[in-house]
Amino acid sequence: MLNKSDINRMRDAYWCIVSGSDLWLVEGALPRSKDLDFELPLDDAIEIGRYENLPVMWINDADIVAELTLSSLRDCLHFPQALFLLVSKAVQYGHMSQTLRFCPQCGGRNRLNHNQLAMQCGDCRTLHYPRIFPCIIVAVRKEEQILLAQHPRHRNGMYTVIAGFLEVGETLEQCVAREVKEETGINVNNIRYFGSQPWAFPSSMMMGFLADYDSGELKPDYSELTDARWFNIDNMPPVAPEGTIARALISETIETIKSL
Repeated sequence: MLNKSDINRMRDAYWCIVSGSDLWLVEGALPRSKDLDFELPLDDAIEIGRYENLPVMWINDADIVAELTLSSLRDCLHFPQALFLLVSKAVQYGHMSQTLRFCPQCGGRNRLNHNQLAMQCGDCRTLHYPRIFPCIIVAVRKEEQILLAQHPRHRNGMYTVIAGFLEVGETLEQCVAREVKEETGINVNNIRYFGSQPWAFPSSMMMGFLADYDSGELKPDYSELTDARWFNIDNMPPVAPEGTIARALISETIETIKSL
């Protein structure tokens, strides 16, 4: 049960009301307490961080009586990074609470442990934390060209860099080389770490790399890709949006090419 100080703290707070990878926005912004014209089940709300000195609260849309129009997390890519990361955290906790309702060990009913921010089995008491799926994403350069690929899900002509999930017993560098080889047929070298981004679609961690072309002929795997090509930087297609690590990798590679 919330005490008086908890309720006072929530009188001015940001609210992440989530369902899947969607959340409620007010005029494109994360709502604050003053934007709410309905009662919230405050006992279900959890503070997941602070932004601009205000609490950022997470609650699932399923716990809300009001009918809300939800927007995709992608609509938040323009948010300041600190706020986008907190929103992503709320989405991933929401995903955890909806997909780990039953204990994988004994089949008992899980409940949210507010102190641990994990699902806990009511029978065997095992704690189940959010599942995070490690992925690599890599920009490949060949002299003054960048390798870009198009996926079947990209209906707007957008191209991006190569990405894929880490396999058991595999280093990140091995994963980079394997994914590029499997999807495009080429070999890469000079694989180097660039940065990372939590990607809550639904619960991935994107680990970004840069790499150089080594050998092989470009042969896209059309079971995975619609297209893959080498592009000159003065003739680029539509690419991944600002705010994504894919766009950051593309921009970094373009700057490298310009400096040659």
